[in-house]
Amino acid sequence: MGLIYADIILSNVRKPDIQPVTVAALVDTGAVHLCIPEHIALQLDLDTYEEREVETADGSSRKRPYVGPILAQFANRHCLTGAMVLGNEVLLGAIPMEDMDLVINPSRRTVTVNPANPNFAVSKAK
Repeated sequence: MGLIYADIILSNVRKPDIQPVTVAALVDTGAVHLCIPEHIALQLDLDTYEEREVETADGSSRKRPYVGPILAQFANRHCLTGAMVLGNEVLLGAIPMEDMDLVINPSRRTVTVNPANPNFAVSKAK
């Protein structure tokens, strides 16, 4: 299938005077959280809530900062979330994708809003 990237806007909701950043996020439905590199956390001046134990793809485990709140935006969708400070690129995981009601088109290698709900995000709560 190949790698899929989506342009998203990240901002610090507690500090609206700080400019949002637009990033190309690697989309990974196998990941759970939004993950951001340290330089993005510093640019957005995000608060660290705690250190969380994180298991990475290679099976190793380590403590990493969990920061936020972050407003993530894609097209006409947005969500409030936290992020793990980890890695060297932004990783868009399943939680923010579900929250924004986004879907992946594997043949085109794109992310879009759910065509069944083009005007606003819909969530299942059952």
